Amino acid sequence: MKDRYIAITGATAGIGRATSLELARRGARLTLFCRNREKASKLSRDITTVGGAEPAIIHMDMADLGSVRRAAETFLANHKRLDVLLNNAGVVNTTRKVTADGYEETFAVNHFAPFLLTGLLLPVLLRSEGARIVNVSSAAHAFVKDMGYDDMQAERKYGTFHEYGRSKLANILFTRRLARDLHGRGVTVNCLHPGAVSTSLGTQNSGLLSRVLPLLLKPFFLTPEQGAKTSIYLCCSDAVAGVSGQYFVKCKQRQPKIWAQDDEAADKLWDYTERCLGFRYPL
Repeated sequence: MKDRYIAITGATAGIGRATSLELARRGARLTLFCRNREKASKLSRDITTVGGAEPAIIHMDMADLGSVRRAAETFLANHKRLDVLLNNAGVVNTTRKVTADGYEETFAVNHFAPFLLTGLLLPVLLRSEGARIVNVSSAAHAFVKDMGYDDMQAERKYGTFHEYGRSKLANILFTRRLARDLHGRGVTVNCLHPGAVSTSLGTQNSGLLSRVLPLLLKPFFLTPEQGAKTSIYLCCSDAVAGVSGQYFVKCKQRQPKIWAQDDEAADKLWDYTERCLGFRYPL
């Protein structure tokens, strides 16, 4: 990975942090899209400590689509090359929250934001030979069998696992559709389930359960370093250089649930997302 240019979202904690440190050790030149500048600065210092090149840091709040657009503009103004985009960031909420744009936060952060960021950075990815897009999804896509367009913003009913699962199903459908559109254009798109990983995901929620549950479950979880292995594999391995539109678990290609293999559902989600964002992919 020496001198390969990689951009990562959600890099300052958990899987993203472990992935960033390992990619930096391997010689990659990183751009970190981060909401928390203090954590980003600390990660930058840690990256140089392990022998990596000092990363570029771009502020981005994925709960604000305007911030995503500004972050992409900043990247494009300062970088002429991007070899890998790793859409790693994610959120899970125990209660319904709304973003600055008025969307339910789990779906907006986990699907709308990476969809938009990827589209904005796609022109520079297309200029890089053998570029890759890697989307961190989850086995939680098994929680829901369809998008549920009659209540996409969970205004009538909110369920933590349902909304998270819906957003992770969206990640897989997005991967499939984008891979089809990019077929033969030199950019691959794949997604993955990292495993049940002990991370900071969900710790932004209030209440005793949000503090106690991670401690009770931690012995049964993978470490962030273990959970990062599939992300690193998809970013780096020559074995997947020509593979696109697939779902991986433990560095192996797997079949997601049958409803996550529905190309008509992927097309419908794509059209819905472009309408919501007022953004059309540069394809």
